[in-house]
Amino acid sequence: MQPLFLKPVFKERIWGGTALQEEFGYEIPSEKTGECWAISAHPNGPSIIENGPFAGKRLDELWKEQSELFGNPSEEVFPLLTKILDANMDLSVQVHPDDHYAKEFENGELGKTECWYVIDCKDDADIIIGHTAKTKEELIEQTKQGNWNELLRRVKIKPGDFFYIPSGTIHAICEGTVILETQQSSDTTYRVYDYDRRDDQGNLRELHLEKAIDVTTVPHQDAESRPRIETRENAVITTFIESDFFSVYKWDISGHTTFSFNDQYLLVSVIDGEGKLLHEGETFDLEKGVHLIVPVGFGEFALDGKMRVMVSRR
Repeated sequence: MQPLFLKPVFKERIWGGTALQEEFGYEIPSEKTGECWAISAHPNGPSIIENGPFAGKRLDELWKEQSELFGNPSEEVFPLLTKILDANMDLSVQVHPDDHYAKEFENGELGKTECWYVIDCKDDADIIIGHTAKTKEELIEQTKQGNWNELLRRVKIKPGDFFYIPSGTIHAICEGTVILETQQSSDTTYRVYDYDRRDDQGNLRELHLEKAIDVTTVPHQDAESRPRIETRENAVITTFIESDFFSVYKWDISGHTTFSFNDQYLLVSVIDGEGKLLHEGETFDLEKGVHLIVPVGFGEFALDGKMRVMVSRR
């Protein structure tokens, strides 16, 4: 049994830049590359397995054909999606539906609860999370009037910050920010406001105000995230969130340390440093920008090196 190393998929965006190349060494398609879909089985950008007996397989194919690698789950589709985003410009202000709304109105797509870990950001950076409206009527009126400065809540950020963003939360990543996003495997976004930007053809991008207002939580509710920190030999483990949708952890590795997982699969992304994964006499090199899945039944393995690893599980 081997870990499943994955080839990322890159998405060009109007707000994208070159940080994915400059910080992670990826070969990006253009200077407007906004998203690295690092671990994805979504039909809009499935990852390809790079090693071992399943090399060349798409992750969505593997989920269906080799379900024992994932513990023979009941879900029809791989439930999670890991991205790295480069916000060279402000992203549109948006909101996502929950599972029930998406199933009814988006052809059975999952809803989208997500979370962000700030890898890097410019000085004095901020993000948009939430709004000030107390009622749906006030939300509708504020959007009609375009009172965005009064309506949208801005929060200052710094590298290492973590934000949990349930479906129904108005949000936007802002200029000068690189984040790792863990989310439900969904590509459904309702755009609320896009700064009146135009695309390459000079067209305003589509807004989805009716659906956005339908799904927005009013009044806004801050989602609590209280990190827990555990120190073990050569590792500091930070638990950011354990929710119904996903659990997300940060492993800061500073030497040789062992882990053991038999009954769950792990999504693993190296976001800084380098090292090795050691398992049953085999050695696998790890470096910044590498993404992999540790399958169910993998058992005990070791990480050795100096690196920061983001880990998630269902």
